[in-house]
Amino acid sequence: MSTTRSGDPLAVDLAAAPSSRSADEAFGADDWVAALATPGPEQDVAMRRLHDLMVRAAAHQVWRMRATLPDPTARAVDELANQAADEAMTALLKKLHTFEGRSRFTTWAFKFAVLQAATEVRRIQWRHREVELRDLEVQAPTHDGPHQVAETHDLARAVARAMGTALTPHQRRVAVALLVDDVPIDVLADRLGSTRGALYKTVHDVRVRLRAELIASGHLPPNKPPSSSAGTS
Repeated sequence: MSTTRSGDPLAVDLAAAPSSRSADEAFGADDWVAALATPGPEQDVAMRRLHDLMVRAAAHQVWRMRATLPDPTARAVDELANQAADEAMTALLKKLHTFEGRSRFTTWAFKFAVLQAATEVRRIQWRHREVELRDLEVQAPTHDGPHQVAETHDLARAVARAMGTALTPHQRRVAVALLVDDVPIDVLADRLGSTRGALYKTVHDVRVRLRAELIASGHLPPNKPPSSSAGTS
């Protein structure tokens, strides 16, 4: 992959290849979907064009995050971008039927490549890092005044109690990993043999349970009932 004075490998590629707008002009949104979904020569052309676009989008994202990679060279970026583009293509084709035409097709496709590229970079960042599934150790700050410290200690103890009584061990450890230790959700899903969707559901359940527990203990105000419609008697 060639680079420019700015170092971004995407710049030369974009200058030498058709833009996403010109690609959309060659294939309208409906044409993209039809071409990609129907076996034949048009599908082959559409697949090649789409893969080229997604490689460039992935390369741009990887290049932006290259400082966090163990090997930030242009060659490593190129290899990772192609890998991400391949994965993104697979994901896009599985969801091709969900495209609603609210944006240009290539804009929609680029999101798959950018997200997958970021995911691949995060996986490399955490490849040799241990994900510690631990319980929460809550400590109140000591730089506030005595009254604030007492309130914070009380809330911290309430949170710790809620974490211990309202959550399952799995929920507690997932919550600490994602919300406290900032483990990327795709990395945690890989380590646990789970999925992003399942972990999002776990975090949602954690928040619901903790809020209910803290409301019951008087540490959070109760949820406000929905207001009645205006004009009703």
